[in-house]
Amino acid sequence: MAYSADSAQCLSRILSSLDLSDLTKKDAQLFEARLRQHFDGLFKRFVEVYGHQYDCYWHLQELVRTLKEGTKNRKASLKKQDKQKQANTLWYRDEEHVGMACYVDLMGPTLKDLHNKIPYFKALGITYLHLMPLYDSPEGDSDGGYAVSDYRKVNPTLGTMSDLKKLAEALEKAGINLILDFVFNHTSDEHAWAKAALAGDKTYQDYYYMFDDRTQPDQYEQTLREIFPQVRRGSFTFNDTLNKWVWTTFNSFQWDLNYSNPAVFNAITSEMLFLANIGCAGLRLDALAFIWKEVGTSCESQPKAHTLIQAFNCCLQIVAPAVVFKSEAIVHPDEVLEYVHKDECQLSYNPLLMALLWNSLATRKTRLLTASMQKSFAIPKDTTWVNYVRSHDDIGWTFDDGMAEQLGINPFDHRFFLNQFFTGRFEGSFANGVPFAENPSNGDCRVCGSLASLCGLEQALSQQDNAAIDDAIARILLLYGISFSIGGIPLIYSGDELAMLNDYRYQDDPSKRHDDRWVHRIAVTDADIDHVLSAPAPDETLQQQVQRRVFTAMQSMLNVRRAHPVFGIAQTRILHTGNDHCFAFVREHENGQMLLVTCNFSDTIQQCDGSVLNAVQHNACDDLLSDATLNGQEQFITLRPLQQAWWLVAG
Repeated sequence: MAYSADSAQCLSRILSSLDLSDLTKKDAQLFEARLRQHFDGLFKRFVEVYGHQYDCYWHLQELVRTLKEGTKNRKASLKKQDKQKQANTLWYRDEEHVGMACYVDLMGPTLKDLHNKIPYFKALGITYLHLMPLYDSPEGDSDGGYAVSDYRKVNPTLGTMSDLKKLAEALEKAGINLILDFVFNHTSDEHAWAKAALAGDKTYQDYYYMFDDRTQPDQYEQTLREIFPQVRRGSFTFNDTLNKWVWTTFNSFQWDLNYSNPAVFNAITSEMLFLANIGCAGLRLDALAFIWKEVGTSCESQPKAHTLIQAFNCCLQIVAPAVVFKSEAIVHPDEVLEYVHKDECQLSYNPLLMALLWNSLATRKTRLLTASMQKSFAIPKDTTWVNYVRSHDDIGWTFDDGMAEQLGINPFDHRFFLNQFFTGRFEGSFANGVPFAENPSNGDCRVCGSLASLCGLEQALSQQDNAAIDDAIARILLLYGISFSIGGIPLIYSGDELAMLNDYRYQDDPSKRHDDRWVHRIAVTDADIDHVLSAPAPDETLQQQVQRRVFTAMQSMLNVRRAHPVFGIAQTRILHTGNDHCFAFVREHENGQMLLVTCNFSDTIQQCDGSVLNAVQHNACDDLLSDATLNGQEQFITLRPLQQAWWLVAG
């Protein structure tokens, strides 16, 4: 690589004073080669953020020492994975990859118990397991584990770090990639850094944003949005021990880290490399949009947030190049796209697709879905979407207001309708959802609820309405069918595949009742798993029959997905169907294989215009989900209510 003169000189000086004697000869050569390859990018980004500080060079030198330690601590087996994945850099785009996200205690309930769940993951087709935050965190409310007290210690209720490393090894042998959370916007107020700050250590007080009075917080809050207004107002918390205001974007016990301090970047890099060296294939970057603060802005998705993430990525490429980043940016769709780059986040959640699939279920219309996906679905070929239908979090309606207005949709009124519909407040709604984070100032909220309850299954089962049950199942499979086929890694939230219903028992737990997201954080028991993996029993309850139907149908779709390269490294084009109730897209593989997907979001029979067959050159097609065929010359493609079809070009 051709270095800039400054970075080349800097690297030369750092290497001249760097002791590599504690590395093996092979590791020293590998480390130096990767450092030379990626230092220019790291230098430019580090200096962009910290170059104005007098001690920038010293911090950069310390960072390189941290990278050397990370290399020293990386096991031989993980270095082998680095080599394998560097030889197949687009492994995450293969058609075989399917993810699941789960809480350890709700699926395990311990890390040791998860070993016994590997056959279940394999039976469903899971190749990517995202374990929700499992680090040590405060007792009681810990924001679902996202208030981290120690990145290097597993929450004792779940097991030990040794248990996690053994599980990582077992998953790797089973062909399942482990994904862990990298919670780097904040720590809990019980983290060692926070405790030192509370004890008066100025060094660690500078790890966080702390203010002696309200002057600066008031300036910032003029342009900040409130994340959890039902819990507390504003983004700052007064701490009696410190006699200072602390920046706490999410909760009073979650202290935002001060990335204007290079010592924080270096310290978090050390934690990141520790997590990478456990044996994970990817790190989910939690709340990445919030990491850079700039007065007069929203303090979300600022340019230097991107610079910092790119710098973290450079560090990974030097120490653990097999590990990829997954972006969790629940922001404006245009801002989501800004994180999706090979040098930043190779994987990204697709919150726009998720929100608009639910929008289309409620409205039975696909105009906003089609227009938005035509604008925003395409991303660089060396990256991929992680397509999800539900998650541990709430559903927020993060569509583009400008796009909605072009279609004659009032964004504020429409979000109000969607919230009313999915919380069951709209007459005729099939959904059983719970409002989350209702803002007392403007009435805005987000929506919680399990996939099945939001799709109408809870209501249908309570009424023992077989037709409504069939419709609810069709909605579940329609949402996941699009996730499986549109391109990217489909991510199943644990329990969705079993059509689990809302669990309202959280309302009886004082540490959870204020956080309605626990309504869809549902335990999957051994009995649930044994039931769907065993033969049908004559005494099955209606709900158990439904669970089996959903699991079997999803399993079948995933088997189809794995069998055809067109579901993997292929390009997606979103099509106009000539019918506002229908959604369609085509997948084109470089080997010539083509797939047309047509979907009906209506409760009645609908027809797509035959012009969608232009996308497959009017070839004959077979539906991979049924025995239906097309000769390629049809004027219309007829779809039953809530039906989807995966039309593979025959031959």
